[in-house]
Amino acid sequence: MKNISGAEAVIRSLISEGVDVLFGYPGGAIMPVYDELYKFEKEINHILVRHEQGATHAAQGYARSSGKVGVAIATSGPGATNLVTGIADAQIDSTPMVCITGQVATYLLGSDAFQETDIIGISTPVTKWNYQITKASEIAEIFAKAFFIAKSGRPGPVLIDITKDAQFEMVDNFKYKKCNKVRSYISIPETDSKSISDAAALINKSKKPFIVWGQGVILGNAEKEFTEFIDKSGIPSAWTILGLSAIPTDHPLNVGMLGMHGNYGPNKLTNECDLLIAIGMRFDDRVTGDLKTYARQAKIIHFEIDPAEINKNVKVDVPVLGDVKKTLKKILPKIIKKNHSSWIEKFRELNKIEFKKVIDTEYNKTSGGLSMAEVIKSINQNTNGESILVTDVGQHQMVACRYTKFNKSKSNITSGGLGTMGFALPAALGAKIGDQKREVIAVIGDGGFQMTIQELGTIFQTKAAVKIIILNNNFLGMVRQWQQLFFEKRYASTEMINPDFVAIAKGYFIESSKVSIRENLNKEIIKMLNHDGPYLLEVIIEKEENVFPMIPTGSSVADIRLE
Repeated sequence: MKNISGAEAVIRSLISEGVDVLFGYPGGAIMPVYDELYKFEKEINHILVRHEQGATHAAQGYARSSGKVGVAIATSGPGATNLVTGIADAQIDSTPMVCITGQVATYLLGSDAFQETDIIGISTPVTKWNYQITKASEIAEIFAKAFFIAKSGRPGPVLIDITKDAQFEMVDNFKYKKCNKVRSYISIPETDSKSISDAAALINKSKKPFIVWGQGVILGNAEKEFTEFIDKSGIPSAWTILGLSAIPTDHPLNVGMLGMHGNYGPNKLTNECDLLIAIGMRFDDRVTGDLKTYARQAKIIHFEIDPAEINKNVKVDVPVLGDVKKTLKKILPKIIKKNHSSWIEKFRELNKIEFKKVIDTEYNKTSGGLSMAEVIKSINQNTNGESILVTDVGQHQMVACRYTKFNKSKSNITSGGLGTMGFALPAALGAKIGDQKREVIAVIGDGGFQMTIQELGTIFQTKAAVKIIILNNNFLGMVRQWQQLFFEKRYASTEMINPDFVAIAKGYFIESSKVSIRENLNKEIIKMLNHDGPYLLEVIIEKEENVFPMIPTGSSVADIRLE
């Protein structure tokens, strides 16, 4: 290819990686790239967000719904630093993302020039890899390496910082070659065949085995192998919130949600199983509770792609390293087909207690203010488990994850490890662009919604048909619940005086409505779902509703409370 500028080399590198969507916000230090992007608008669709944080969350939503690498772009200084929250979120939730930032010219580095920030130093703890390009000749190689690292092995975010002079500099004979190997970087560890045999032996002799699975099943595209594994082994299986939707909600061996607000049965019986099989999950503290009491009676098998996760939080007896799609395929012929019906019945009995004390009163409420669970019930009735649900962080997130029915994988998109309020609105936009054939419903609390409310402008401009439900209780609900239970009802800075959300949506030319009466809820949700285009529905819910079950912080999973 003829000599081209570094800025054009950036665009051609992206096209070579199959990138057709960028989420970003222009500025001085990245302007040469934007100038070239203007010339390639037929090849790459640039989504102009209203805040750089929105670009990263939209890229995350896009990656999670499409299975591709999400890409965000911003200028130097505040543009770059505004990406950091989304980058940290992607790092802890293993989301493949490449972020591109402009930087001041090379000769100005370290001089505190206008809008200069050391984004390499800032982002190092929250990226899988980062690199600063100061020569145009580096662009092709670094971009190829970045995309490989972002999507290989355990996925994660990568940041490329490009000085302005490198964007203007010419590249001689530009050539792009995709990367499939990086020296000293082992993306997928080798699987020890003995670990497969040892794991199979433990599974075959176990009387009360229990599977806990996470997002690794989805990231590894191992849903088919995982289903075959649980069907043959007959083992009851529970999920983390990021693992949700890997198998259908109504699968007979799906016994529910783990964690602080998970289901009664799987949490209680974690400390009664004789074998715990962890698949593609990292033993997060929200799942384990007090580590001193977590599954102490059980042998533990851990299927994991990242060696750093083995024995990090929980000591395991048999680590099975490798690509979970391949390791599950290898172990399947070695396990005996079983039916653990009496053991599974224990889960059902405990979950019946939860249904009577918690679920029935929330999900089938007939008087008083609307509950969050009633909203999810209506969504279930009208989407048949086919939609993508995007949630923010808080009470509504826990309720939505607990009650939403799913039939397809890649259907639950939420901020898990970082717990980022403001995630849902831009992530829903990205999810819709990533999978335009499916309905995308964002369920958001009134607090989190206002953290990225400006992205309504992006939704309006793109005309992305995102359906937005605000569950409004005029409180920072999860914090208020903790204040009620553990701080003697001292509601310090959690009550909110909210604006007119319907009027704001209409100001962005987005159709909207509000509901507070139970009899009108279902018809308003149907109206929202039937609308051709984006729609915002504000639902006024019970002001001081709590989410149960609940494991108090630092307590054992067996100490789960129903009230």
